[in-house]
Amino acid sequence: MDFVAPPLTSFPIMSQNWCDLAFLHWFVPPADAAPFMPPGATPDVLPDGQFRGLTPVALVPFTMVRAGFGPGPAVPYFGTFLETNVRLYSVDQAGRHGVVFRSLEASRLAVVLGARVTLGLPYRFSKMRRYSRTVSGARELAWTTSTRWPGPAGMSSRVAVRVGGPLTGDEDLAAFLTARWGLHTAAWGRSMYIPNEHQPWTLRSAEVLLLDDGLLAAAGFPTLAGRPPDHVCFADGVRTTFGLPRSNDGQPLSR
Repeated sequence: MDFVAPPLTSFPIMSQNWCDLAFLHWFVPPADAAPFMPPGATPDVLPDGQFRGLTPVALVPFTMVRAGFGPGPAVPYFGTFLETNVRLYSVDQAGRHGVVFRSLEASRLAVVLGARVTLGLPYRFSKMRRYSRTVSGARELAWTTSTRWPGPAGMSSRVAVRVGGPLTGDEDLAAFLTARWGLHTAAWGRSMYIPNEHQPWTLRSAEVLLLDDGLLAAAGFPTLAGRPPDHVCFADGVRTTFGLPRSNDGQPLSR
């Protein structure tokens, strides 16, 4: 896999900035993730290394900034919000590596409604906060989430990390975890792949200071938050652009 995205082959339908992302990863047998894959996609497993044969589950809090339609300007107010997602790692019949979202918490109700209706993504409207400070020259960030709608309401997540220096070592693993150029989803009776492109990631090491999470359990992984993540990293952010959906066999949806 490569940190550089393949160019989009369609007109961009959406663009947005992903900022201050913490990636907390756990590795599980692919059979644990398989029931949550949309038709045409299967769990993507690591081919070698310490976690060979396993597939990741990720908890990712971050800030969405300047989201907008196509190549146009950002949508005022609604285009900037907090998000925390639980995601799985997927590959389809065309060999495209992507992610599958088990849940996406967002602090803008309009975004939740739009994404659920148009793309079938499991967004929830949640009360969310983000905190940032510098301690002894190091950035520390924290995110809190409490679900509102749709239910179940009142699920919570608290994550805090300390950001370190540039991530070094095992570049193949880092690429597998973060160089994902699309998402697999199902909506309106269709299973689809939505491609995206963005600049190469600049990844940093990170240390988990606090993890008190109920989102992983609600997503179908009840034991993960009870143990430390297997891999943690941080990214300052990228600008990303999404293209038109395609079917999970690589063909246009109009086929």
